[in-house]
Amino acid sequence: MPRKPKTVFSRLIDRFSPPVGLLLLILSAVVGAGTGLAAVVFIKLIAVVHTFCFTTLPELFPAFGPWVFLLAPIGGALLIGPLIIYAKETKSSGVPEVMQALILHGGRIRARVAGTKIIGSALCIGSGGSAGREGPIVQIGASLGSAIGQLFRLSDDRIRNLLGCGTAAGIAAAFNTPIAGVVFSIEVLMGNLQVRSFGNVVIAAVAGSIVSRHFLGSRPAFAVPLHAFGSPLAIFFYLLLGLLSALVGIMFIKMLSRSESFFENLACPQLLKPAAGAVLLGLLGLLFTAVPTGNGGVFPQLFTVDVGEALAYPHFYSQGFVFIESVLHGGIPFWLLLLLLFLKPLATALTLGSGSPGGVFGPSLFIGAMLGGCLGIVFKNYFPEISGEPGAYVLVGMAAMFAATARAPLTGMLTVFELSNDYLMILPIMVAAITASYFASWLHPESIFTIKLAKRGIRFYEGRDMDIMQGVKVEEVMRTQVISVDKDQPLPELMALFQETNLVGFPVVTQGRKLWGIITLQDVHRAQSQGDGLVRDLKVADLAVEGPISVFPDEPIWVAIQKMSPRDLARLPVISRDGSMRLVGMISRSDILRAYDVGVVRKQRGQIMEQQTTLRSSTETGFVEFVLNEDDSCCNVSVKDLPLPQHVNLVSIRREGKTIIPRGNHQLLPGDVLTVFGRLEEINHLKDFLNSCPLPSPHE
Repeated sequence: MPRKPKTVFSRLIDRFSPPVGLLLLILSAVVGAGTGLAAVVFIKLIAVVHTFCFTTLPELFPAFGPWVFLLAPIGGALLIGPLIIYAKETKSSGVPEVMQALILHGGRIRARVAGTKIIGSALCIGSGGSAGREGPIVQIGASLGSAIGQLFRLSDDRIRNLLGCGTAAGIAAAFNTPIAGVVFSIEVLMGNLQVRSFGNVVIAAVAGSIVSRHFLGSRPAFAVPLHAFGSPLAIFFYLLLGLLSALVGIMFIKMLSRSESFFENLACPQLLKPAAGAVLLGLLGLLFTAVPTGNGGVFPQLFTVDVGEALAYPHFYSQGFVFIESVLHGGIPFWLLLLLLFLKPLATALTLGSGSPGGVFGPSLFIGAMLGGCLGIVFKNYFPEISGEPGAYVLVGMAAMFAATARAPLTGMLTVFELSNDYLMILPIMVAAITASYFASWLHPESIFTIKLAKRGIRFYEGRDMDIMQGVKVEEVMRTQVISVDKDQPLPELMALFQETNLVGFPVVTQGRKLWGIITLQDVHRAQSQGDGLVRDLKVADLAVEGPISVFPDEPIWVAIQKMSPRDLARLPVISRDGSMRLVGMISRSDILRAYDVGVVRKQRGQIMEQQTTLRSSTETGFVEFVLNEDDSCCNVSVKDLPLPQHVNLVSIRREGKTIIPRGNHQLLPGDVLTVFGRLEEINHLKDFLNSCPLPSPHE
């Protein structure tokens, strides 16, 4: 592949070398403002398409009558088909595609996605497709951030940071909720965003919100009246609302997933699949719209919402924010809310499952509002003294439903809190959102965003693909040169060892390096704080924790992560699997991060087989990747001085997300991922060769 020439912007960076923090701060503001402007164009385009479909067309062709509810979605879907062919990332929500770009492609998204997403989503939502505008704006912002990062030829980590800036600005501009935008970017996408990158995301969200407020006003996505909490006993009602939100949220996730599977297997050209979904949606809209029959219609006009236009449209069409406002203010019949509780997820599944672009954020809020409205009416009728107003349950239901579907309770809480600006409702919002998220996670492992990735074999967790972590073994990244202490060693010797090594913990062994326990500096401090004056007379075994958690060298890294997470352990001892409990190494969090780089290299090369990443299929030769640890003697040695076996070649070095083709003057550094090729019998002993590297001379 020919090398891409430098852009004008990358040349400017090379020439002036601005401080990294200042450069990212400026770029994050540009990404935020650009996303806000794109959101304004997108929202206004939705309004134009919607007015044309449900106001202009009925006025020009009054003979259409209610058939416009069928013709408008089909017409919009037919125009969407070519856009999906041009940019397949435009399909459906777009958030899973952003996640995939984040974890597998270094945050790189094609520039064409932003434009096609704006047009396609506006056609979908404006013509009546049951979808939200937030998912498309998130993908638009992410595409813009990625494009700017690539324009300046930044590293993968910084492109990911700008991608996070774009997503935060998108949510901030869509709902006029900058705080929720920041939390969404961290909680749903980035997972492990570092504090030094947090400021950039905040600046982007603020910039996006300011731009959208300038053009669209400071009013939130929909007006929310203030509600009272009611009796403290009502907290149990909100707890029940959270539990039911988890069940309904899982129903929504499964309906959308099965709809996607149905349309993927449908014997129909991809160009026409959105139209197929639009036909079913249109028939649903016709069925529940007042059709002239001589007596005023089959169903009451309650099934349509009138927003002052020439023709009303079904509640479950488009975003439904107008009807949510009506539910928040009360007066909507229980049976209608209950019916829409099932119609909205069905309509959204037909729209997004067939490939039409749109978001699931808005539909989740709509479904939550319907569920909250139903329960609020029930509680008000049977427990009027303690329940409070039904509108309060509508508000809380929105937060709980998004928390259940997206597994993002903080985003749900802060979105609804910023929309309502009602501090009195923060306690029930917190209870319901956390309950819904945890209960849904327990019942169903995937969120509405990650279930699509799971079908592709990508397990997304805290910003990383966990299938990659399944394919790297502990022995490939563990540290074999471990400093240990004997269980009968005096405590003063241990303290001296702490001071000499600057380590904060050691494995405790018995004769034959058999693992007995673990001791940390914290254990010693805890004993000293008791002030019994006898600490100097103690031995290591008196303070150490006996029988520590350990892993085997042939287990995948994911097993180590699962064992470390519950107690937030920083490191684990590695013991032999032969039952002797012999200590063979240690693995820490930093080793796990390097293991992820190993897995990325392998997956990019396409050699993942089942649940393990192994050498390329061959009986004599193959590839292997491993990480250099700080205690490997070959660190800081030039490639030309490596004592590689005769039939082993160094192919590449992956360092800080970049792949380096090695030359003789390249030096190896701790954390480098080395890819070598050669005879397997010699590669298996490569660690021994690298550990025997001559240390560099001080004159070199």
